Amino acid sequence: MQRLLSPIVVSGRCDRAFLVASDGFGVDALLVTSLIDIRWLTGFTGSAGVLIVRSQSSTLVTDGRYVQHAIDQLSIAGAEVEVVLAQVSNSLLEVVANSLRGVAKCGYDPNDLTVRQLQQYSASCSCAFVGAEGVVQGLRRVKSDSELQRISQASEIADRALAQVEPLLFSALSGSISERDVRDELELLMRRFGADGPSYETIVATGPNSALPHHRPTSTLLREGHSVVIDVGALIDGYHSDMTRTYLLGECDPELVRMHQMVIEAQACGVRAVRAGVVGSEVDGVCREVFDRHGLGHEFTHGTGHGVGLQIHEMPWLRRNAKDPLTAGEVVTVEPGLYRVGLGGVRIEDLVLVESTGCHVFTHSQKEQLCLQSPPTT
Repeated sequence: MQRLLSPIVVSGRCDRAFLVASDGFGVDALLVTSLIDIRWLTGFTGSAGVLIVRSQSSTLVTDGRYVQHAIDQLSIAGAEVEVVLAQVSNSLLEVVANSLRGVAKCGYDPNDLTVRQLQQYSASCSCAFVGAEGVVQGLRRVKSDSELQRISQASEIADRALAQVEPLLFSALSGSISERDVRDELELLMRRFGADGPSYETIVATGPNSALPHHRPTSTLLREGHSVVIDVGALIDGYHSDMTRTYLLGECDPELVRMHQMVIEAQACGVRAVRAGVVGSEVDGVCREVFDRHGLGHEFTHGTGHGVGLQIHEMPWLRRNAKDPLTAGEVVTVEPGLYRVGLGGVRIEDLVLVESTGCHVFTHSQKEQLCLQSPPTT
């Protein structure tokens, strides 16, 4: 049964964002255009809005579809932010210009603003715009208890749905089950169990398709002797989960079995390496060392993991060039994989919470014994 969610309280987040922007980039205000960042700062979930963060006050600008929606959401979240209506196409620029009157330098994240948009803001406003990359994304890294509650619940739902789908995988040994059939069943079950939807289009990849890390499900049928990679996550109140398991259907090529064993070993080593203070590249290196030792390092073609929260891929990163140490309260994936064109692929992924002396694993679906030989007896 789905647990009741405690509200996410955002009071003080705008103040924190302003301090980071002011101290790090020397600005007098921050223009936030990412809807994900705006949601984290204010609780607003609409599809149109711009947030101006200043030292003493902040302003959310949105259109007529969302004004009352914004007022209600910001009140519930405890956001001390003024809501202003922009009624016509050029009104947004006028409202932003008025809000920035008296500001000498305004920060913005260059990842969230097009060149054209920056030109329009620069032409309409009297202040100078200064790149201030990653201000809010950095603050989003450490999750609150309420955020962790949503991620945990999303993980439980994905675990439950995958367990329910396993009989369908068994039936593929004697029937006609496609990648799309498995995807559709998983996504239906997650909604039935209380998810708002999938975190992303569920990946189901079998046979040679499983050598493609982000394969999109097709009508390809699951067959004995193939691996089946299932990458699945649930969405709860804006927060994601992320998990991957690989099944071996019947008698498989010994190389697939070996790859599965190596990924299990590497993934376990990666999970054990996660703790506060460890640099993301170190976790990545621990997984790669296992593959290199067995001569398979060239078949690991992506990073080991990434942060998860309001976005399915967000800071921090677990990859070769990651330099930031992990911090307690961050949520990351550990997902090494091996991919061999023409044969297939194997990936195992868990979602974990970084703690001071290790990590807490959110995802609990079995992974060590996923060789499906015959339908289970009843």
